Amino acid sequence: MPQTLTLNTPAMAADAAEPLLRQRTLQLRCADGRLLAATWFEPAGAPRAIALISPATAVARGFYRGFGEWLAQRGYAVLSYDYRGIGDSLQGPLRQERARLRDWAQLDMGAALRAVQRRRRMEQETQGRALGLLLVGHSFGGNAIGLAPDYEQADAILGVAAQAADWRFWSGIHKVKAWLFFHAMLPAAGHLLGHAPGWLMGARRAEGLPKGAALEWAAWGRRRGFMFSDPSLQAELGYHRFTGPVHLWNISDDPVFGPAPAVDALAARFSTAQVQRHTLAPADVGLESLGHFAAFRRELGPRIWPRLLAPVEAATPLLAAGC
Repeated sequence: MPQTLTLNTPAMAADAAEPLLRQRTLQLRCADGRLLAATWFEPAGAPRAIALISPATAVARGFYRGFGEWLAQRGYAVLSYDYRGIGDSLQGPLRQERARLRDWAQLDMGAALRAVQRRRRMEQETQGRALGLLLVGHSFGGNAIGLAPDYEQADAILGVAAQAADWRFWSGIHKVKAWLFFHAMLPAAGHLLGHAPGWLMGARRAEGLPKGAALEWAAWGRRRGFMFSDPSLQAELGYHRFTGPVHLWNISDDPVFGPAPAVDALAARFSTAQVQRHTLAPADVGLESLGHFAAFRRELGPRIWPRLLAPVEAATPLLAAGC
């Protein structure tokens, strides 16, 4: 059942006078009737902007809780959600889940986008002013956003390690591994096991991947140009429709999941947007390593999140207001 919880985050606990944030769990209904688990992170007062966090492949929304709380402290009302078959949106055995990657983008992201748009309209009517909408996508959550209906109504996009995952964009031994992953390991697991185990993806944060999603990911990864050359998607690709700021970050020591050329290839798809490319190196934030996931770790957030958010807020007046 949906519930409302009160949060007392570590940053807030240091100042007893600071008002508490609220966390509200709910279900999102997709266009096909499927229900998804989701969470709103609420600021202490009226929100000054709205944000949507779309997770990486097979990563549950709980991984982004710290980031959601941090954004709420900055005045955002923040929605995070689990794709079908992942986290609290898994219904029944994983082997029986029929989700594809395109379903995550078109149906699941679509439902989340409708929810944040409704919230924005409500807040604008209540507050009597315009509020900005920021889309935050980690990996798949950023590279698939152009498949989601009406995503271009947002004001800005922040992509972290979001990429066009064509194995040809990798280099050295990682290129060999990417070729094997998309040509052999991922399809074999999907057919033999009925899903792709989380460990196969080499990411401690990843859960098991539904068979349909695994096979579609493998097919896209084998294509020159990733999903952008899939004939069945040509009518659905809407990356060219976005005209606002798009800020895409690669992590300099992330050669396994998000090498810079793959992020560049995604950036090129936003052909009419105000695209800015950034690179985050571990040394920039006083660390020895980051990789694909550390940018969203709670304990590292104070070093990383202001650096990620500042450029896109500066480029988007509706997000910068009141900062």
